[in-house]
Amino acid sequence: MLSLLSLRARIEAGSLTPSQAVALTREAMAEHEPAVRALVATDPDPVVPETGPLAGIAVGIKDIIDTAHLPTQMGSTIHAGWQPRADAAIVARLKRLGAVPLAKTTTTAFAFIDPTETRNPRAPGRTPGGSSSGSAAAVAAGMLPLALGTQTGGSVIRPAAYCGVVGVKPSFRLLPTVGVKCFSWTLDTLGLFAASAADAARALALIAGRPEIERPASVPRIGLLLPEYCDPAEPEAFGALDRARAAAEAAGANIRAFTLPELFKEAFDQHATIQDFESAQALAWEYAAHRDDLPPLLRAHLDAAQAIDAASYDAARRVAHHARRSLRDILRSADIDVVLTLSAPGFAPDGYASTGDSRFNRLWTMMGVPCVTVPVPGDGPPLGVQIIAGFGHDERALSAAAFLEQALAARR
Repeated sequence: MLSLLSLRARIEAGSLTPSQAVALTREAMAEHEPAVRALVATDPDPVVPETGPLAGIAVGIKDIIDTAHLPTQMGSTIHAGWQPRADAAIVARLKRLGAVPLAKTTTTAFAFIDPTETRNPRAPGRTPGGSSSGSAAAVAAGMLPLALGTQTGGSVIRPAAYCGVVGVKPSFRLLPTVGVKCFSWTLDTLGLFAASAADAARALALIAGRPEIERPASVPRIGLLLPEYCDPAEPEAFGALDRARAAAEAAGANIRAFTLPELFKEAFDQHATIQDFESAQALAWEYAAHRDDLPPLLRAHLDAAQAIDAASYDAARRVAHHARRSLRDILRSADIDVVLTLSAPGFAPDGYASTGDSRFNRLWTMMGVPCVTVPVPGDGPPLGVQIIAGFGHDERALSAAAFLEQALAARR
């Protein structure tokens, strides 16, 4: 994979110019894209700034995020060819840092679950996940050093695990969603895909303007969570979690069992009510004017969402709010820095009829806390584990992810 830090080190050392770095990325895209199908549009003549902390870094932009120089089609024929007049706030920020938004990456239609044609470069014949299919696959294939995704349920963490890359869902509202097609305003969160935890930490620190996010890996106090609020995972996922635990313990981490009270089962169950009620409003025009043009899973979802009333939605929001406040206190009293748990139920599903299951991600998206997927080496298709920190402590999540990444590499 292409490393953001490696490219920047070469640029700062004078052995590579920003233009040459972007040219390397374009060559990788030309080589791999015909098989991966991760891109929907590319800039044929990009402007490459020669200065800035991300100069020379080409970025993939999920195709629900507005770009003034490339169409934003949202994975749907309804918006085919639509060209925004302005960049989303996150794209404007990348440009100010010197980065080059080089390509739009595939998304499931309106970031729901109807699959794309994108292939998983690390697990042939298996889904790359979704909805940020193209961003995860492009980084995994070595076509891009950095890509943007979004998560409403598990659309960053799950495809990152399936494709064997690092995925970061930051704290809610750390990154601006202005100019991003809304599905659920309570849940939608911008995220990043990169080759390593250190790459992701550098990118997030710069984009958010918070240098404290990037800090050296340190030995964390870890709470090991085996989720009881949803159906269990497959054996291979538990195997990856056990390998991660063993590697962290061998590297000196203090690990203790961590559990959640029954409130969080109730909160997990309310995710769908919040998401579905809001999506019916966020996609009201598409549903009213183009229902027959929506893909089948999204169309059925919106059909059912019309029946959710405001009272049910308000009750679900109260449960979520109570759980968020409780989680803050629980993490403090548990005397841990991060939670280590599952990223996905197992290997990416065979075939392309499904983008996988987000049950190990939805609760944490609703809690608004930072999450990082770390790939776990092993035989067979990629697997990952998830590191979670308290709200606003993105630096803890990424530092612990870097520690675990190093521990796994040393153990291997």
